[in-house]
Amino acid sequence: MNHDKYDDSYIRSIMHDVKSVAVVGASPKDNRPSHFVVKYLAERGYKVFPINPGQGDGDIAGIKAYAKLSDVPEPIDMIDVFRSSDAVPGILDEALKLSPPPKVFWMQLSVRNDEAASRAEEAGMRVVMDRCPKIEYGRLSGEINWAGVNTRKLSSKRPKRLEGGVQRLSIGQKFQPKT
Repeated sequence: MNHDKYDDSYIRSIMHDVKSVAVVGASPKDNRPSHFVVKYLAERGYKVFPINPGQGDGDIAGIKAYAKLSDVPEPIDMIDVFRSSDAVPGILDEALKLSPPPKVFWMQLSVRNDEAASRAEEAGMRVVMDRCPKIEYGRLSGEINWAGVNTRKLSSKRPKRLEGGVQRLSIGQKFQPKT
């Protein structure tokens, strides 16, 4: 697979199919991107497992943290890697030992390891590199538009609210303004 560009349908299907996410490299510091991602995904209904060796008995964003992937007591659908590209092969090795193995191996912005991606795909995982699930969810659900940002054009106009004033969209919904 070409990991330089992903179809929206590929990312959307991952975000729709995944129910649980282990965020490897999650930070307890509330100003770190990994902390935002843990909190954001949990608020969108995903079961999130923050992974941080120094926080094994603590919590991150109010969610129980684990020292390593194998400590998580439930199946993990997706691994989201917030570590350097050099750390990816070791994280993949740990992920491949899980039973059942994760369905998706996701590497965060600026994290890319083509060799590990090939190994993950050979093991039957879908792979995403150099992307953020928080950003992709916001982009595909339309949430990012609320701030006036559109992936194709910038605008300060907010989309019309749905019935009852609700703006929160899920990854499977498309905004349909009333006519």
